[in-house]
Amino acid sequence: MKETDFISKKILTITYIVKQVAQWRVLDKKIAFTNGVFDILHQGHIFSLSQAAKEADYLIVGLNSDSSVKKLKGENRPINNQDSRAIILASLIIVDAVVVFEEETPLELIKLIMPDVLIKGGDYTINQIAGAKEVIANGGRVVTNPIMEGFSTTNIINQFKNK
Repeated sequence: MKETDFISKKILTITYIVKQVAQWRVLDKKIAFTNGVFDILHQGHIFSLSQAAKEADYLIVGLNSDSSVKKLKGENRPINNQDSRAIILASLIIVDAVVVFEEETPLELIKLIMPDVLIKGGDYTINQIAGAKEVIANGGRVVTNPIMEGFSTTNIINQFKNK
């Protein structure tokens, strides 16, 4: 039988992720960070997360809280609540940790974690990526991954509305 208890253990508080990152650093492991809403997980998300996972030994996903999603996307979002989105992300083998953050951007979380690699989709420039300046100043890298065309949560929602 498959063991699944580890899934919920991958959803960490901000306090605990800082401790976990310190442990990984003692082991000389590289840490990657990406973030997003991940409201309705689709092939584009999996592609993006897979690319991010290749950048380091551990991949941390910063997840926008429900309240921050409402500020960014409007009152009708998120479709799935933060607990649902977090458990889905944590169940992915390519994701090592999920951390929910309340702000509109993960800048404060990034400053605490200070990843070796910060990853966002190619629809952002380095100047638009929260935490890019701080990660680069700390000797890290910022990577923009290509976007898989034709896949977006907004498009999925609109398809359902039009049926």
